[in-house]
Amino acid sequence: MANPFMKSLGEAWRCANLYRTARFEALGIGSYQDSYILNICRNPGIAQDALTGLIYVHKSNVARQLASLEEKGFITRSPDPKDRRSLLVYPTQKALDAIPAIREVHRTWNELVLDGFSEEERERIAQLAQRLADNAKRVIADEHAQE
Repeated sequence: MANPFMKSLGEAWRCANLYRTARFEALGIGSYQDSYILNICRNPGIAQDALTGLIYVHKSNVARQLASLEEKGFITRSPDPKDRRSLLVYPTQKALDAIPAIREVHRTWNELVLDGFSEEERERIAQLAQRLADNAKRVIADEHAQE
């Protein structure tokens, strides 16, 4: 029997993507691009390669998503003056203007999926989800250390 926990987690993730895709259509972004915009706005001038480690996405996917966001006017990329092989990523005003809408979609989704949970349950879910994420990050870090 498949792990019901992982099945449930996967279903919740896919539903969140469907929800975000529909809401972000008006902004002109996809369901995965919100995390790029949020992280680039928090870290203007971040190296493209550093972004891969920050959001745990393969570098080819990051390059593809950044090219799309650049084409749509959400970011700019420029060579790092200290290392011409590296690209630095900056948000545009369009990205900064999208932040409130992105945060509102996230807030609304969280409220919808946590409907019926008590405050204590919400806090416990948040704690457990953070532990899960920390464990997952540790597994990936350990695997990269062994390479």
